[in-house]
Amino acid sequence: MPLLAADPVTVLPEQREALERLVRTHSTPQQLALRAHIIVRAADGMGVRASARELGVWPKTVRYWRKRWREAADRQSVPEQLADVQRSGSAGDVHAQICALVAMTCEKPSESERPISHWSQREIADEAMRRGLIPNISQRSVGRFLKKRLTSSRIASATG
Repeated sequence: MPLLAADPVTVLPEQREALERLVRTHSTPQQLALRAHIIVRAADGMGVRASARELGVWPKTVRYWRKRWREAADRQSVPEQLADVQRSGSAGDVHAQICALVAMTCEKPSESERPISHWSQREIADEAMRRGLIPNISQRSVGRFLKKRLTSSRIASATG
């Protein structure tokens, strides 16, 4: 069975210079330097498995960054081509949602027209979704968030 050859990676001279500068510079973030190493080795004709073995990463990682390089727009700078893709949602959004959920639990359930005297995880999840605070959340996630908040507030009050 013949081995599959990796798609070739083309690197322009000025791109290679920038890649090698990223690899050499000590202040380059580790992940960016690793990605630059992957592309330099690919440009030199090194195979996916050999590159992965030499760099101590999975072949899947090497394939991913070689593909990203081939598909990147030439007008992007080298660091932009090697940067992480923007992920959906931001940590700020999640933090705001959790804060709103915790604040809601400080209210009496009767204020939300709930026929209960104390909040349960299920009731909190249902009410948070009803209010539109969080599009979808399980009672288990509510429990984890509240446990985390209670633990950190107890630590803060014990040390303060």
